[in-house]
Amino acid sequence: MRYLSFGFAILMILGSCSTSKNSQQNKSSNMALTNKEKVVALLNSFNTGDQTPISYINPNKYIQHNLAVGDGLAGFGEVMQHAPPGGFKANVVRAFEDGDYVFTHTEYDFFGPKVGFDVFRFEDGLIVEHWDNLLEIAPPNPSGRTQLDGATAITDTDKTAANKALVQEFIKSILMNGEMDKVGNYFDGDNYIQHNPAVADGLSGLGAALQAMAEQGIKMEYHKVHKVLGEGNFVLAMSEGALGGKPTSYYDLFRVENGKIAEHWDVMETILPEAERKNKNGKF
Repeated sequence: MRYLSFGFAILMILGSCSTSKNSQQNKSSNMALTNKEKVVALLNSFNTGDQTPISYINPNKYIQHNLAVGDGLAGFGEVMQHAPPGGFKANVVRAFEDGDYVFTHTEYDFFGPKVGFDVFRFEDGLIVEHWDNLLEIAPPNPSGRTQLDGATAITDTDKTAANKALVQEFIKSILMNGEMDKVGNYFDGDNYIQHNPAVADGLSGLGAALQAMAEQGIKMEYHKVHKVLGEGNFVLAMSEGALGGKPTSYYDLFRVENGKIAEHWDVMETILPEAERKNKNGKF
């Protein structure tokens, strides 16, 4: 089966059991936290057993975009029936906030180690919508980097809009339109830290990986950018395309430094065909 962001899932189920009295008691404390803090507490509560963060979810308005999970609390309940006796774990490595959205980069132990990006949308201080991409954790890449290590400090918050624009332009110009003569506009020479498990550092590493894919008849295509979210020097792009001819969801996290892309993490996930989907909300 495909994988759900389990920390969020089980807490949603537990949330259906919470009473309106408990919700009212937690209301003031909920509003004192930022949306980012609520998401981190929600995911961490899976490790600690703290049920307070359950009240950060609006179960009546929740929309699920994980296509392998049924909509609403019933869909979560079905998935969680497969939970192993030892339970699941979540380690939030990075968390960011952009307006009504919070996005996280998390290490999961869910039927084996996973790496995932989760995106949460808030209304009136409560979570009402969720998107994700998950992938099995792989060995370090040719440069010895993992899918989760690297920089974590948020800086340059005054440059969020500019950094988001840079990433969006990069994806459209280079990854979508193939305007390779412009690639120098987005990088500081060959200085580029790469966390994709199959690609080495630098533009040279990326070029070698793309050439190897081409030799195997594998084409990576970006067709549409659905969302670009950011906080300071970190920007997450959610894009739709194809990999080896299969419809694919691309979640790319970039760290921008001095107006150039300096570091990159990603999770690519094949999009389920309509006949296999358990909800009708769409991947994006």
